[in-house]
Amino acid sequence: MSAQSKTAVSPTRKRSLKQKIARVRAEGGFAAALMLAPSVFLLLVTSVYPFLWVFRYVAYDYNGMTSYYVGAHNFTRMLQDATFWESVLHTFEYAALKVVFIIPLALIMAVLMSRKIMGSGLFRGIYFMPTIISAAVSSMVFTFIFAAYNGVLNAVLRAAGLISQNINWLGDENVAMWAVIIVAIWGGFGNYMIYFMSGMSSISNDVYESARIDGANGMQIFWKITLPMLSPMLKIILMLAITGAFKDYESIMVLTQGGPNNRTQVMFLYIYQLIFGTNVKNPQIGYGTVLSLMAAVIVGTVTGIYLLLARKLDDVM
Repeated sequence: MSAQSKTAVSPTRKRSLKQKIARVRAEGGFAAALMLAPSVFLLLVTSVYPFLWVFRYVAYDYNGMTSYYVGAHNFTRMLQDATFWESVLHTFEYAALKVVFIIPLALIMAVLMSRKIMGSGLFRGIYFMPTIISAAVSSMVFTFIFAAYNGVLNAVLRAAGLISQNINWLGDENVAMWAVIIVAIWGGFGNYMIYFMSGMSSISNDVYESARIDGANGMQIFWKITLPMLSPMLKIILMLAITGAFKDYESIMVLTQGGPNNRTQVMFLYIYQLIFGTNVKNPQIGYGTVLSLMAAVIVGTVTGIYLLLARKLDDVM
């Protein structure tokens, strides 16, 4: 075959090859779309549609049966609702105290449990157990522990000579917030401990061996090696802890129902009580919708500020 005929056939073969590649890509794209379809459908039904549905009743007084157009009344009511804004302050207080205590505790326990010592596997399971127990069930158990007159905690403290009279852990405004925070820490630190252990497992043992050869002690290894190399995981855990703390309400609902005197009232518990509360004769779904949107804005703003600060800290370091 002459060189001229070869050059004449070559563009045809190229076009045929491009067509085959395009067909394979099209078939692969269709298969990928088919596999993603169930997940996308569930996302639309369980997340996107309910979120859009919320906007339907922001201007209505809706109780689940009848609805009346009230215009901007729900928004003005929100601005004048002292209980809601008090719950916002309590939410910030609760989230700050929870994160301040739970993250260091989870990190310390992760470091201890990462060591190859006898029984570490058993203790890992024990510490992680609260995370798989229903918050309602565990909080119900703690109501007996914190009971004012026949509670286990008061009995132990009296036997140890630390108190002379019983403490009303869930009914005293001065200690109720600390009681719900203790329950929150107990129920969540095991989960963050596992995250930290997962991050530490990715650190090469050669780094630790080199540090020990150079004469570094345990504290130096922790501050100079473990903590800096855990920083990416630490940022993720902090974000999860902050957003999770702002959304907590189940255990508080069981322990105190927001009392005493709204001392442990938090945003999402207040919204839940307005819409689903057992003492609410007329559910206020429209007003609760407006409060839920404001709560989402608050949580989103806090998360955005945290991400911005974390990024600036990365630039400095």
